[in-house]
Amino acid sequence: MTSALLSLSALLAASALAAPAAGAAPRNDTPAAAPAGWEKVDGAELARFAGSDGRTAAPAATGRSASAQADDSGTFALKSVRNGKFTATEKNYAAPDTGVLRARSAAVTGAWEGFAFAWHEATQTYALKSLANNRYVAVEGNYTGNAQNVLRARSTGAGTWERFTLYYNEDVDRWALQSALNGRFVAMENSYTGSLQYALRARSLEVTGSWEQFELFEIAG
Repeated sequence: MTSALLSLSALLAASALAAPAAGAAPRNDTPAAAPAGWEKVDGAELARFAGSDGRTAAPAATGRSASAQADDSGTFALKSVRNGKFTATEKNYAAPDTGVLRARSAAVTGAWEGFAFAWHEATQTYALKSLANNRYVAVEGNYTGNAQNVLRARSTGAGTWERFTLYYNEDVDRWALQSALNGRFVAMENSYTGSLQYALRARSLEVTGSWEQFELFEIAG
């Protein structure tokens, strides 16, 4: 697999809230289960599955996943397979959407698109910390409507709300995240419009396709 080492600078964006548009979406009527063909990845395995060959690529270049230190935090960017965009932390959004995660960047141009992956041995999960605002990513289980279970970088500590199981499919070199809070897989809301367009939400019961699949790129500091 090819590595993608990405540099940091700054990027701004803004938009307005609207209801989701009609369109196909993953099922959400049965309990979530481990996806067939996908393997749970722990702190030691992340380096093995995301093995790097040392080649450097530009931020917008295509490629495969990069390596991380075993049992330690690795700094990564998440690229949605659904729309080919990198996930950004919307730290300039007004409350209650401050820090919402959206797959809307064409390249990793700053801390907006960076996340530190921290392995937690006791729970066998990862916490994601945004480089944009130094907050952990939480699943908003108490939100309602279109924003229910949206991912938002707003926590100063990591508990169940902020923990995720990481899965890897070696056949397609893709990654998936499952929330420890509700057992749902993270999907990118491609059919939404306004400020929640391309938002990440933990709402899928299985990995049905590109909605829940991501590429993982290492960021060089």
